[in-house]
Amino acid sequence: MNNDFNFKSPELFGSVVFRPDFNSFKTINASQAWSLFFTGGREDKKLDSNPRIGLLFTSILLGLSVSGFASALITRTIFPV
Repeated sequence: MNNDFNFKSPELFGSVVFRPDFNSFKTINASQAWSLFFTGGREDKKLDSNPRIGLLFTSILLGLSVSGFASALITRTIFPV
């Protein structure tokens, strides 16, 4: 039995973003970006099966940011220091 695996390659166990064949400066979608974030840069296709998942996480983050800003603004208006 002959295999062609190169286990001595430093890219094998490292981060996917440092592999030479990763992106070639192409744009990535939101699902790939969130997948890289959640896996610590190890995998870019964990959430790629459904591209709407990236939109969901982006919307949640945006909603939390807007609600935090609004609550801080309302709190400062009601209880001025």
